[in-house]
Amino acid sequence: MKSRIFIQCIALFFLAGCTANQAKIDGSLKKYFDAKNVDGCFAFLDNSNGKITVYNFAMDTARFLPASTFKMVNGLIALETGVATSENMIIKWNGHKANYPNGKEATDWNKDLTFKEAFKVSAVPYFQELARQIGKDTMQLWLDSLGYGTKKIKGPLDSFWLNNSLKISPDEQLGFIKKLYFEQLPFRKSVQQTITGLMLQEDNTTYKLSYKTGWGFDEKNNSIGWLTGWIEENRHVYFFVTLLKSPDKNYDMSRARLSVTKDILKSYGFFEGKK
Repeated sequence: MKSRIFIQCIALFFLAGCTANQAKIDGSLKKYFDAKNVDGCFAFLDNSNGKITVYNFAMDTARFLPASTFKMVNGLIALETGVATSENMIIKWNGHKANYPNGKEATDWNKDLTFKEAFKVSAVPYFQELARQIGKDTMQLWLDSLGYGTKKIKGPLDSFWLNNSLKISPDEQLGFIKKLYFEQLPFRKSVQQTITGLMLQEDNTTYKLSYKTGWGFDEKNNSIGWLTGWIEENRHVYFFVTLLKSPDKNYDMSRARLSVTKDILKSYGFFEGKK
């Protein structure tokens, strides 16, 4: 059984650089998900040695809607094609009030926003407008070029990453963010640098923490929460992907996904500058 898992790992984690003697299944992480009364998985890549650690392998290799983690791709395409001229490009609010996935009014979205502001607050309407301007053919071309998840666009162009037509697995997300960090995606380096710069959330003398969040609902109306990114300490980078799943549509993903991620990283010795 162990060898079977490692063989699967070679294929499924190819983009992240996994090898047969580097994969590790860490069942001890279950307690961090249980503490938040939520199901989920966690994938972690130590770039210094290529070793990958996974909790809940079955979920880690299954595909889910990317929700707002797709803003990384949407933003890259918009900047590369000139649809977004810079991180300071303003799109005016259309006057229609938008809500967060939990139904509360998204006051941070309901106003004129720059690209930078919209990315930081994960404003869905802004990036929906970018998608409409990019167009289906161009969007599909880039999804195919990136090999991004299922690469499927079904339904309205401004919501295919929210309606479960486009899906991606946590292990695929891990490979994607590693390539993004090292500017190995088929976009101009300056474009990739803009997105990675906007993902920076915490920056101090001990560590830098960068990530993009996502929150949506699968076909069974389970709440799905993402947090994908990396942490840098002592000039080393470590990549991670956290995915949460709850049958409670009112579950507060916005807090839980970051809390679980930080609890796990802390258990691995991060945030103290000793890595």
